[in-house]
Amino acid sequence: MLANQKVAVIGMGKMGTTIVKAMIQNGLVAPSQIVGSTGHEQTAERAAKEAGIRVVTDSQSAVRDANIVILAVKPQTMMSVLDTIGPYLNSEQLFISLAAAMSLAKIEAKLPAGSPTIRAMPNLPALVKEGMTVMCTGQYAMKSHIEMATAIFGSFGLVRVIDNEDLMDAVTALAGSGPAYGYIIIESLAEGGVKAGLPRSLATTLAAQAMRGAAAMVLETGEHPAKLKDMVTTPAGTTVDGIMALEEGSLRVALIKAVDAATAKSKELSKG
Repeated sequence: MLANQKVAVIGMGKMGTTIVKAMIQNGLVAPSQIVGSTGHEQTAERAAKEAGIRVVTDSQSAVRDANIVILAVKPQTMMSVLDTIGPYLNSEQLFISLAAAMSLAKIEAKLPAGSPTIRAMPNLPALVKEGMTVMCTGQYAMKSHIEMATAIFGSFGLVRVIDNEDLMDAVTALAGSGPAYGYIIIESLAEGGVKAGLPRSLATTLAAQAMRGAAAMVLETGEHPAKLKDMVTTPAGTTVDGIMALEEGSLRVALIKAVDAATAKSKELSKG
C-alpha cells in the first residue's frame, strides 16, 4: 500500500520518531522513502541516528516531493509550520495532523484547496507498540487515504475511525490522557502492595501486569468489563472487600469526572 509512497514527517519528537520506526520495522516503507524534519541541527542528527532515516532542518525540502505529509508538531507551532511549508505543498498530497485540539478546518485553511486531510490522535503507549489512535477525516479524504493512514497507525497499535470530529475532544480526554489515569492507578495499587509488605519493584510489576492483563481480556473477549469483574469477584472472597473500599473512595466517580474535565479542557483549547 505504501510501497511507492514518499513520506515526510514534520517534527521528529517522540511521536514522530515512533511513527517512523514502526513503519520501517513493519515493512510498510523503506528508510529511503521517509524524510524527517526538525528545527535544530543537533536534534536532527540525534533523530536521524535513532530512526535510521534522513532528517533535515528545513521542512520545505522535506515536503516538496512527499506523497504523505505527517504533521507531528505541537498545536502552538502548527500554524507557523504550515505558513513555512505552504508554498511547497499541493492538493495531491495526503496531510495527517497529530495536533491535539486543532480542528481540520483550521488546518485545511492553510493547505491547498481540495487537499485530503486526516486528523489523528495517537497516545503515548505507541512508544511500546500498544498505542490507540482515533482518526477523523476531512471532506476530501478518500477510502485509499484512510487505508494508508490506518496502515501507518496500525503499525503500533489499534486504530478507529470516527465520523464526528466533535468527538475528538472526548477522544483526547480518554485515549490521549487515559494512560496518565492508568499510571496513577498502577502507582496506587503498587503502594497498596508495599503497605501489605511486598517489595516495591515486585508490587509495581504485579500492579502493571494486572492492569495489562485486565485490558487484554476486555479487548480480546469483547465482554463488558462488569462481567469480567464478576468473574474475579467470588462470594465472600478478597476481591469484593477491595471493591467495597474502591466504591467508598469514589474511584468510579473520580475517573468519570477526570474524563469529563479533560474533555471540557480540550474543547476550551479547540476554541483558542
